[in-house]
Amino acid sequence: MATAALPKALSITDAAAERVKSLMTKATDDIIGLRIGVKARGCSGLSYDVQYAKEKMKFDEVVEDKGVTILIDPAAVMFLIGSEMDYVDDKFQTGFVFKNPNEKGRCGCGESFHV
Repeated sequence: MATAALPKALSITDAAAERVKSLMTKATDDIIGLRIGVKARGCSGLSYDVQYAKEKMKFDEVVEDKGVTILIDPAAVMFLIGSEMDYVDDKFQTGFVFKNPNEKGRCGCGESFHV
């Protein structure tokens, strides 16, 4: 009996990978990638947090894709499983965007979400 494969913790679009590479070349410190977490803030309760990662922390989920390394804070994994990380640069918004199937709703400004 075969077991079902677990969903990827996070997938990364080409645009997001290119932006991560660009950020890494501009960083002043030695970094190994970006760390993604969630913070309790905003009117819907949770907000994505993206920081430079200098080292892998114990229990970090490691996603290596398209030539970049993304570390996911262990406390955030359950909120991010199956998400897609994209990068958008248009008239209305510039930054990383998460398409998260676990989200049940967002605040009106789009800054925070709840699951």
